[in-house]
This record gives sequence, C-alpha cells and structure tokens, in this order.
Amino acid sequence: MCAFSARVHRVSVRYIESSTLPTSWGVFDIHGFEDAATGKEHVVLTLGDLREGGPVLTRIHSECLTGDALFSMRCDCGNQLHAALQAIAAEGRGALFYLRQEGRGIGLVNKIKAYKLQDEGADTVEANERLGFGADMRDYSILRPMVEFLGIRQARLMTNNPRKVAALEEQGVEVVERLALRTDSNPHNEKYLRTKAGKLGHMFEG
Repeated sequence: MCAFSARVHRVSVRYIESSTLPTSWGVFDIHGFEDAATGKEHVVLTLGDLREGGPVLTRIHSECLTGDALFSMRCDCGNQLHAALQAIAAEGRGALFYLRQEGRGIGLVNKIKAYKLQDEGADTVEANERLGFGADMRDYSILRPMVEFLGIRQARLMTNNPRKVAALEEQGVEVVERLALRTDSNPHNEKYLRTKAGKLGHMFEG
C-alpha cells in the first residue's frame, strides 16, 4: 500500500473569526476556519505582521489529543507543539496551523484501535494499514484558503516531515528553509520515531 493518501479534496474552507489568545509564551492571535465539506474546524495561531518582513516562521501541526492535551509519551506531538509556539514567540513573528486531522487523518477512536495493535507489536504504519487506512491520510489542500487569508507567501517551516514541505509549496507558499524540530525520545516512543524516519521519511536533523 502506498505510504501516503492520494485523496483529492475540494477546498471548502472559509474564515469565521479572530481573537487574541494569551498563552504561556505570549499573546497570539487565533483565527478560526470551518471546512463545510467535513464539518471540521481548524485554527491558526499567529504573532506579528505576516504580510511584511520576509519568510514567516511556520508550523503545520495536526491535532493529537493524546499528545497535545493528555501528555502521552507514545509520540512527540505535544513536545513539538510546545517547541514551535516557543520558537514563534521568541522570534516575535510566525504562524502555527492547527489542523483537525487526528491520528494522521484516521480519527481519535481509530487511533486508539491503532494503539491496541501497536501494543500487540505492530508499528504505527502497520497498525494504520491493518485497519484499512493508508499510512498518512491527511489532506493538506485545506491550507490554501488559510495561507491566502493570512497573506503568507514564503515560509521557514518547522517540520521533520518532507511531505509537509511539498504540501505547503503546492498551496502556493515558497518554503525557503526547513527547520527540524528536535524533541527528546523516551522508551515509549522510540519505535514510533524509528518508524517515522524509516517508513515515512521524517528527517530529524536540519
């Protein structure tokens, strides 16, 4: 089975509203978007003037309830989220896209099913495939209305995933630099990180 989903998504994302969002790292602006095709809501956190000042420090982050909010040690998602927000705050300018595509697009309950298969010995890619999904089901075409609304034309992208570089460029944003997000491994996510590097092509060095 192909490592990545090749779905075609008819972009139906529209901007809803913006507000301020005070965080531990600084006061961000939060922008809400809604995808009429799926009913999912996505947000972008921004800091500073994105239309002026050159390439925007950017992170595309897929929702991970277990890692982002429940502090799971099975992945590196929560640590990457924190590191990206901290980096944007330190720079004083940037954008973090928070996309509601849990479990690389398979959803929360299916991710729990995949966890069960991983408990029994499967890796993260094998688990998805045994459930009938591709290794990565995320659809990055939903980014286009968001980057156009924000006026982002060039980016310095914080990611270990080369697919995100290609995906952002497909939406009309020139990625002038890829910045690796390095986080500490632990006994619970070592196999997960090896699989991301070996089967999904993630690059943990800049």
